[in-house]
Amino acid sequence: MYKRIIRPILFCFNAETAHNIIFTCLSWLRCIPFAKWILRLIYTRKTPSLEREVFGIRFRNPVGLAGGLDKNGEHYNELADFGFGFIEIGSLTPEPQPGNPKPRLFRVVKDKAIINRMGINNKGVRNAVEHLKKDRPKVIVAGNISKNTSSINDDAAKDYESAFALLYDFVDMFVLNISCPNVVGLSALQDVSFLADIVDKLLNLRMYFDEYRPILIKVSPDVPHQQLDEIIDYAMMSGIDGIVAGNTTRSRDGLKSLSAEEIEEIGNGGLSGAPLYEKNLALVRYIHDKTRGRLPIIGVGGIMSGPQAAEMLDAGASLVEIYTGFIYEGPAIVRKINSYLQKRQKK
Repeated sequence: MYKRIIRPILFCFNAETAHNIIFTCLSWLRCIPFAKWILRLIYTRKTPSLEREVFGIRFRNPVGLAGGLDKNGEHYNELADFGFGFIEIGSLTPEPQPGNPKPRLFRVVKDKAIINRMGINNKGVRNAVEHLKKDRPKVIVAGNISKNTSSINDDAAKDYESAFALLYDFVDMFVLNISCPNVVGLSALQDVSFLADIVDKLLNLRMYFDEYRPILIKVSPDVPHQQLDEIIDYAMMSGIDGIVAGNTTRSRDGLKSLSAEEIEEIGNGGLSGAPLYEKNLALVRYIHDKTRGRLPIIGVGGIMSGPQAAEMLDAGASLVEIYTGFIYEGPAIVRKINSYLQKRQKK
């Protein structure tokens, strides 16, 4: 029904409008009796054999929702009804920011891809905290945090500290977005000198809280191997709990349906979806081999099916996340991936 009816209707609208329509519908679901129960009945399956402990947290299944869809942390419980094992909210910045000018979100339907230059538009971390207080999460929530665009990189650590401290008591784990290609200068934070300044402060700050919250860093698939090696070495020594591999890419490799003129017309932005899969699979494999499996990895980027999720896990990921696959394949993708993983496990 999704591919034949719902998706064609949504794809009549521009991508950002369709996104807003979906989230408005999710808000309405809260008011419809038995709606959540029906969704869970259709999309959620108990899969005890897929449960796993990573970062000291027990996940009911290894399939999560990547950051960027629930930008403001307002619909994690509704999204959890589609069967996700965990939900990543954000990116969240200390202060609200509008992001980049529109249009800033584009579909490449024939390639099952999305190009976005949203610019981390969000209502700020305090708004997310208010929602988390009012609607306690019924699913594991990862808080993806970043700096405000207006903050220079030399002051970035202060922004991460602020967002981290405000959000700490309301999420289960953190993802540090240091690699978004849609904010000027943000990917420069992958340089170990900037990264160490940010992470060292957060690790020290974490010591003052009663509960332990894992901290992960999200790296770009575009980062050169030499720089990636430096990040991995620092992560292994510093006490970072894991890596999210990876973010969107500036590269347009793999886009087959657009001409060079059409790509140029869309302009800058991070590419996600099917064309990114092989690149991020290689990134996961490289990090796993480099760390000899000692650093947990969340593999994300272009996963569209159960076999691809399994391949990402086989490459060394402890967990996987989807985003663009959820848009193109529909909400049943989570159930299908988990069913595939369960059947493969039995074999």
